[in-house]
Amino acid sequence: MNLELALRMCEAAIKQAAREGAQVSVAVVDSGGHLVTFQRMEGAEIAGPVLAPGKAYTSVANRMSTADLAPLTQPGGELYGLAGDRFVCFGGGIPLWADYGEGERVVGGVGVSGGTVAQDVACAEAAASVWRTR
Repeated sequence: MNLELALRMCEAAIKQAAREGAQVSVAVVDSGGHLVTFQRMEGAEIAGPVLAPGKAYTSVANRMSTADLAPLTQPGGELYGLAGDRFVCFGGGIPLWADYGEGERVVGGVGVSGGTVAQDVACAEAAASVWRTR
């Protein structure tokens, strides 16, 4: 993960947000969940600077999208109680994968917050597509 690529990913998410009619915050993190870049659209919700990096971090830490993680954290789910602290367990976070040696590894993540869950997921997918086609 490098800054140039992370900025292009943010740009893709923001363009998708404009198409969706949403104002979002976007965060890209590295393989350790550390922030590489963050952008917030004018008018985006005040929780975005916490939730977007949290979604990105959560997707890296759990090696799965936060949309897929959400049902597992509900009462009765395998990971019930995970949500909280840095873990944000609803859609909008996507891990970024790269081949490494004999298997794949997570090399970063993207998190989007500010729209509906569906809008956040669509914006995160737009950013992730930049990663996949780099």
